[in-house]
Amino acid sequence: MKLILCTGNIGEKYSFNRHNAGFMVADLLAIEEGFSFKLETKLKAFVAKFNDFIIAKPTTYMNLSGEALSLIMNYYKISVEDILVVYDDLAIDLGTLRFKASGSDGGHNGIKSIIQHLGTNKFARLKFGIGPQPNIPSERFVLANFSQEQMPLLKETLNKALEAIQFYFQNGMEKTQNKYN
Repeated sequence: MKLILCTGNIGEKYSFNRHNAGFMVADLLAIEEGFSFKLETKLKAFVAKFNDFIIAKPTTYMNLSGEALSLIMNYYKISVEDILVVYDDLAIDLGTLRFKASGSDGGHNGIKSIIQHLGTNKFARLKFGIGPQPNIPSERFVLANFSQEQMPLLKETLNKALEAIQFYFQNGMEKTQNKYN
């Protein structure tokens, strides 16, 4: 069993925030593959099973994503090697995807929570670029919606992310980095 944890904030007011790029990937995957998410209160996440995958959207809000991840991994007996975390990165321009096999939290509180709960920074990730950040506080930028002008590029990047995730699980990190980074 593989786990794709897509990060974001729950609630209608956050739906199109930059910080919800991970949730947008999960929602598009659900639309494309015809599955729906079910609230699993004990796992603190919306969860869907699709083929040999668990796709999850934590209900803990971004900064506590690690809580849901550890609950899901323990419940389904999923190892760290079998997870992919999808999240936004304001240091990367919109339209850019970046796969990494490990690394620091880079100032991202959701990733900081995941590293804390896993006890390691060695987990696969897909960073979804949401930048460039203008000269405003990070919190304000990530919680703002994408602009109308950004929508075509956002849609294109979401579709590219779905293709890249599929490629990753079929070909591994190195080939995926060579193709998509």
